[in-house]
Amino acid sequence: MSTVESRPLVGAGINRVDGPRKVTGTAPYPMDFSVPGQAYGAVVQSTVAAGRIVRMHTGAAEQSPGVLSVLTHENAPEVATGPATVLGEPTPSPLRNDRILHHGQHIAFVVAETPEQAAAAARLVRADYEASEPLLDLQDPRAEQLADPWGTDHSRGDAAAALRRAEVTLRATYTTADNTHNPLGLFATLAVWEGDTLTVHDTSQWPSGVRTTLATVFGIPESSVRVLVPYVGGGFGAALRVWPHVILTAMAARMLNRPVKLVLTRPQMFTSVGHRPSGVQWLAVGATRDGELVALDHRSLSSLSMEGSDYEPFASGTAFAYQCPHVTTRDRQARLNIALPTSMRAPAAAQGNFALESALDELACTLRMDPLELRLRNHTDVDPRNGLPWSGKALLECYEAGARRFGWSDRDPEPCSMREENWLIGYGMASALFPYFAQPCTAQATIHSDGSVLVRSAATDIGTGTYTVMAQLAAEELGLPLNLVRFDLGDSDMPHSMMAGGSGLTGALGNAVHNACRQLMRSFAGLAHGDADSPLRGASPDDVESTGGRLHLAGRPGRGEPYADILARHGLSELTANGNSTPPSAAELGMSLAGAYGATFAEVRVDADLGLIRVTRVVSAIDGGRILNAKTARSQIIGGIVGGIGMTLYEDTATDPRTGRVTNATLADYLVAVNADIPELDVVFVGEPDHASPTGTKGVGEVGLVGIAPALANAVHHATGKRLRELPITPDNLL
Repeated sequence: MSTVESRPLVGAGINRVDGPRKVTGTAPYPMDFSVPGQAYGAVVQSTVAAGRIVRMHTGAAEQSPGVLSVLTHENAPEVATGPATVLGEPTPSPLRNDRILHHGQHIAFVVAETPEQAAAAARLVRADYEASEPLLDLQDPRAEQLADPWGTDHSRGDAAAALRRAEVTLRATYTTADNTHNPLGLFATLAVWEGDTLTVHDTSQWPSGVRTTLATVFGIPESSVRVLVPYVGGGFGAALRVWPHVILTAMAARMLNRPVKLVLTRPQMFTSVGHRPSGVQWLAVGATRDGELVALDHRSLSSLSMEGSDYEPFASGTAFAYQCPHVTTRDRQARLNIALPTSMRAPAAAQGNFALESALDELACTLRMDPLELRLRNHTDVDPRNGLPWSGKALLECYEAGARRFGWSDRDPEPCSMREENWLIGYGMASALFPYFAQPCTAQATIHSDGSVLVRSAATDIGTGTYTVMAQLAAEELGLPLNLVRFDLGDSDMPHSMMAGGSGLTGALGNAVHNACRQLMRSFAGLAHGDADSPLRGASPDDVESTGGRLHLAGRPGRGEPYADILARHGLSELTANGNSTPPSAAELGMSLAGAYGATFAEVRVDADLGLIRVTRVVSAIDGGRILNAKTARSQIIGGIVGGIGMTLYEDTATDPRTGRVTNATLADYLVAVNADIPELDVVFVGEPDHASPTGTKGVGEVGLVGIAPALANAVHHATGKRLRELPITPDNLL
């Protein structure tokens, strides 16, 4: 059973189906929702980073106009701890006890008639503390360290011995800063109880996960919880978890028997919804004089909160990035008095690749070899960990296409050799990879008697284009024009979906939609098989194709009929089928599951006197498997590039080393890349459909960021001769 339409590598770049709602302001984001009779919440945060609360002073707040309740650890009802998920341990439950683990921890929740009254009363709440010295330095020997927290450490061969024997060795230390997600939309939660049934509007990348967590926390069946997220407003990983403020909002609504709405402020976002952890990496590289890698030893230490977990194995990607016989990777995390870190676009890969690809550039300089040539010599088409071929890897094509479009061959290899007036010009490049990730997913497809189709799943669209590409995929599978297909999401009552994260949703959900549509076509073929009035009578479902809204025999479009006719003859108004997808097994496939690959080429200009850095060109060549929509996929790569420029040159969440307070918790003080910082970006897709997926797709939401930091750092070195191993790279480091 198939559809006749051809499947090009890059699908049509149609406009987003949700675009009109967004540009006209009618797309409802979480903070836009209201219900009659709702009250408003405001959080109160700790002003110390470690210690315990001796006493809470809430009297003034409770007497403030419009105040309905002030929750603290002294009067908050006890709730269960949320479940562990694929993301790790649950976030710490709010208001459990008097312990303070980080500056900005939620210590009270005020509910009032208006948001202004809630905010005013929250400012009246005071706490007496028994403060202790916080642990804030990543390399403080007193900090508890977790070794190999995710079981990702890798060893093959004997890296230490190979390094001793290597003809050329390089050892370097790289550091990356704490970054904050800062999506444009402030995170918001609206909780409504009707008896023991809870409805929540929330800023979330995972409605199904929120549902499971809230059901566990409040001791009710999952069927009694409904989570609605038709539009997110930006997430970048911050909205993957159920944060304490969500539980507080639902807790207050239950206590008051009244809907409660909370919108976090921008400063509160810096300590309430995660951040990219800071880290230090030590990398040792051994090679022959002709550039063959013989040893890689990559170790990392990253920051973690006193409670909770965060998947950030910086060094893990080095285990399979290049052909190398002797490799050791080790990751550790240090528990500090900081807010819980969480996945931020390209978690672990962004930091780890910065170190690895910078080190390879340094090695190329030592060998006086073209950095691209060094990577070509150490390329591998098999997974070095197990010898299996990759399910899809077009990195060589990325190198070729990216270098040609960029004009890499015009590069003078000598640092400081290219100049235009007072601008020092540098070219840099880096490989990029983001590993495969997927979780089980389900979808439901329905064809109505008017020929229209509704496909549903409890996914979210965080700006990646899920509404659009899933509608495209369903239309293709069912042989229908796109205008007859609607894809609905953002409702936990729909079929279960994995989170929109880890570059995994398009593949997993796409495969579920594919499966649902195939099952639906089989159901129609089954009805027609025993129908004496059908031209498809007796036809096996495997012999049927679909084009133009009609089922017909394969290769015989004249022998068939529309879906609507089959429904009408059987007295049906609609027909529905469910589909699912489960991540495949590498052992069963005989292939290692490949993520997305890329090659990034960048040009920078550095003011010789002031050290100002300007990014003037970026070419990103991407192997993303089959691309469902050229426009939305290109937008994802562009978004990743912009985020990577911010990570490399601007973003640094500054924490007072004495108090643990974030000192730049506003968009006036926390620098992000803006339009003036971004040049023309050239994105090209290469490769072929991935062999491990029925739809041939890979995720491209993060790979566009992964190669930016090392490519820019390498370009800065080429321009100035200065090797900077710490992010962000700022003018003062160049003077």
